[in-house]
Amino acid sequence: MGGRDTRGKVRMAAVGSIGLDTIETPFEKRGELLGGSITYACAAASFFTTAGMVGIVGDDFPPEYTALYRSFGIDLAGLARVPGRTFRWSGVYDADMINRRTLSTELNVFETFSPVIPEAYRDVPFLLLGNISPALQLNVLAQVRRPKFVVADTMDLWINIARDDLMRVIGKVNLLTLNDGEARLLTGLYNLRQCARKILDWGPPYVVIKKGEHGAMLFSKAGIFLVPAYPVEAVKDPTGAGDCFAGAFLGALAGGGSVTPAHVRTALLCGSAVASFGVEDFSLGRLQTLKRRDIERRLAELRRMTRV
Repeated sequence: MGGRDTRGKVRMAAVGSIGLDTIETPFEKRGELLGGSITYACAAASFFTTAGMVGIVGDDFPPEYTALYRSFGIDLAGLARVPGRTFRWSGVYDADMINRRTLSTELNVFETFSPVIPEAYRDVPFLLLGNISPALQLNVLAQVRRPKFVVADTMDLWINIARDDLMRVIGKVNLLTLNDGEARLLTGLYNLRQCARKILDWGPPYVVIKKGEHGAMLFSKAGIFLVPAYPVEAVKDPTGAGDCFAGAFLGALAGGGSVTPAHVRTALLCGSAVASFGVEDFSLGRLQTLKRRDIERRLAELRRMTRV
């Protein structure tokens, strides 16, 4: 898998879910697919840096999926395997391949997940807190030592039932990522610029508001940067697109080492490019065949599309 940096020391760690998905689109149905937030995030990050995952699976987790993680050069020191069934999710996509309905969610071993950060990850400079409860995100932050850049993802559930803990997380991270509906729910405002300004006042230097097929918006005290979504010709499975975006973004930032406004903007374009490949097949299918030169070409296309 050319283009991946698999030379050893973990530069980025991601904490979140690992699951087995059953996905139905208007064209096809697949079962027992490798999924979960850190599956997509770490695979996407691996094109730019060495990523480590912190997650939990049951003793039914297929060994071929563990081997697949290793083929991406993902460090598995934080992957816990325990007795029981792995987290499972099933859903069906509407004809627009954007909206979807959840058919079933089985938390299984993920229900009692309490992240334990391996010693080798405690000094990791770049950290992704996937969409887990804010209490668990705080637990992770208490285990790491002075990370350089922390990204946190969240969702409407945590905004509704764990707001106090979520506010503590927001005050401790460098970038909060959420979609437009979540930004409005969190702030009680409608205008996204006003939403972002309010979140920035709570502490994080950066806020990324995702708008699905329409890309994303980066807000900071320095201003606004619009992140275009690459117009994919054929979307086969949109699952995990946001996690690919976040993972590739932080992986690109970690691979470069420096954190400046320009590096953040460039890394977000990398996230958009990798996410556009991820939706071209089910699970990690397209990322398995992806090369770094493919990403560079698509990144160049994105830049040309936005040049005046």
